[in-house]
Amino acid sequence: MSLKELYRYLQWRMDPDDERAILRFHRIVEAFEKLNEKGLLPKAPRVLDLCAGTGIAGVAMAKATNAKALTVLDAREGDLKKVEKWTEIAGLNLKPEIVVGDAREVAKLVGKHDVAILWGLTMPHFDAFDAVKLFANVALTLSDDGVFLLEEADRIYGIFYQVGYKDMLVEAKSDEYTLISLHEGYDPIRGVFKRTYYKLPGFEKISEQEHRLWDLASQLALGSVFFKEYRVISRADHGVNGVSHIIYLKTPRRKVAEEFLRG
Repeated sequence: MSLKELYRYLQWRMDPDDERAILRFHRIVEAFEKLNEKGLLPKAPRVLDLCAGTGIAGVAMAKATNAKALTVLDAREGDLKKVEKWTEIAGLNLKPEIVVGDAREVAKLVGKHDVAILWGLTMPHFDAFDAVKLFANVALTLSDDGVFLLEEADRIYGIFYQVGYKDMLVEAKSDEYTLISLHEGYDPIRGVFKRTYYKLPGFEKISEQEHRLWDLASQLALGSVFFKEYRVISRADHGVNGVSHIIYLKTPRRKVAEEFLRG
């Protein structure tokens, strides 16, 4: 059962025809502009947007940095086709390169870039082993002073301490339906929780998914293996409403990444 079907019901704000998504786009631009003003981003970079969806964050980065190139990569081709609408909204004279593929193999799919982003709290889609492969591949795609940015959250603190893990959870609600998820199990080797999603009324099964509930520290530690500079830019640090914490990784350790991927 596809991730595309799940996202259709989750109402994730990335469709350029959605006014709420356009508001989100401008907030992402603002966050990237603040990083750019502080000298944290390369000038006129080649931008790579991973798990891009419709390309909302990639276009935001391109706008904030006056990027000379933009590549958007996702497994869902239908969503990627909407990236050109985002470039129109941004007022950019830029033709994005669209790549349909697996982010864990990105080094085989694209050339060199200066900035890579994984935006929208996406890391739960990667188990513990997938994440290592992802970070290594990103390190190989970046230039010497390249930057990898992830918009992320601390789910250990937020879910397990502040809220408490729920066997049943309302994920989304509209006038037409309610989307719920049910706990189905846990894989201790891969570190993933298994949940099944249903649409109410009718209890229609939408999707079976596996999620790793990453914290910030684990992602930062993983980043330190493949990048020389690593830090978290918190919500309080960047001050943009609607944008979560930003994991900032710079200067890839390509030899480490090459050795890991060689096995």
